[in-house]
Amino acid sequence: MILVTGGAGFIGSNFVLDWLAQSAEPVVNLDALTYAGNPDNLVSLRDHPGHLFVHGGIGDFDLVMRLLDEHRPRAIVNFAAESHVDRSIHGPEDFIQTNIVGTFRLLEAVRAYWGGLEGDVKTTFRFLHVSTDEVYGSLEQNDPAFRETNRYEPNSPYSASKAASDHLVRAYHHTYGLPVLTTNCSNNYGPYHFPEKLIPLIIHNALAGKPLPIYGDGQQIRDWLYVKDHCAAIRRVLEAGRVGEVYNVGGRNEKPNLDVVHTLCAMLDELQPRADGHSYKSQITFVKDRPGHDRRYAIDATKIERELGWKPAETFETGIRKTVRWYLDNQAWVKNVTSGAYRDWLGKQYGG
Repeated sequence: MILVTGGAGFIGSNFVLDWLAQSAEPVVNLDALTYAGNPDNLVSLRDHPGHLFVHGGIGDFDLVMRLLDEHRPRAIVNFAAESHVDRSIHGPEDFIQTNIVGTFRLLEAVRAYWGGLEGDVKTTFRFLHVSTDEVYGSLEQNDPAFRETNRYEPNSPYSASKAASDHLVRAYHHTYGLPVLTTNCSNNYGPYHFPEKLIPLIIHNALAGKPLPIYGDGQQIRDWLYVKDHCAAIRRVLEAGRVGEVYNVGGRNEKPNLDVVHTLCAMLDELQPRADGHSYKSQITFVKDRPGHDRRYAIDATKIERELGWKPAETFETGIRKTVRWYLDNQAWVKNVTSGAYRDWLGKQYGG
C-alpha cells in the first residue's frame, strides 16, 4: 500500500481518486482538513475497501509513526502543504509550521521507519515530495522556462516555505540516504479546486453575478497544467524516477491571467449564458495588484518527457472545457465549500 498525505486537498484528492480507479493497491490518506481539505472530494470512496482516511497532520510525529508501523507502506506521496500565496501574505506562520516544520517531522518519521526496513522492501521504498514552480521565482518575458537546475529565488512566504521543504527533502537524501523524489509543477486546474484560486474563483463569481477580480493589468503569465495530467506524471515518477532527482512537470500552456479569464467567460457564455444576454466579460474588474506578484512562470518539462516518457494528455482548450463542465455539473460541491469564512476571505483579499 501507499501513504498519501494531504489527500483531501485539490491535487491530493484527484491523485487518490485516479490511483484507486486504476490500481488495486490500497491508499492510507492522511489529511488535517484545514480550510482547503475537503472530505466531500472523497465522498465516492466512502465504501471503498482500498481507501482508509485518517484525520491528522504531517506535523504529528507520533501519529505518522503509528500509521507507518501499522500499515507498512512501500511509498509515501507528500501533497500536504499550505499552498495559497495570498493567504501566506496575510498569515505566513501557518505556512512555516506546515510546509517547513511539518515536512521536517514527516521526514523524521519516515527516516525512522525506512531505517528499520530490510532487503528489497528497503531498496524499493520511495518518498515522493510534491512541490511547485514558484520556488524558482519569477521570469522575464523572454527568459527560458524553469529547468530543474534553476536557482531557487522564492518571492512570497508561501514559495519560501516550499523552497525550504524542498531543501529538507534533498538534505535527507544526501545526509541519510533516504530514497526521495521531488516534483515541481506549474499551475494546476481541474475538478475539486477550492474557489480562491483564479479559475474556480472566476467560474464561481461569474455564475453568481459578482465581479471577476483581476490583479493589476492581468498580464501575469502562468503555465497551466490539468490536474489529472499532473497526477499521471506523479504516478510515473513514483514508478520509474531516479532516486534523488527532481522532475519539473508542466503543461506547456503559458497564458496571461486576463486571457484565461476571457476564455472562461466565452465558455460560460456558450454553456450557461447570462439571462440578460450580456457576456460574462462585463463582470471583469481590475483590483490592486498583490505585493511581490511574480510576473511569469514557465516550466521546461523536457527531463520528465525524455527520461520517463510522460507528456500531458490535455491541451489547455480541452482541459479548461472539462473543468468548466465539472463546475457547472457540481454546483452542490461549490455551495458546500463557499462558506461564510470563504466569503469573509474574499472581502478581505479583493476589497469587498
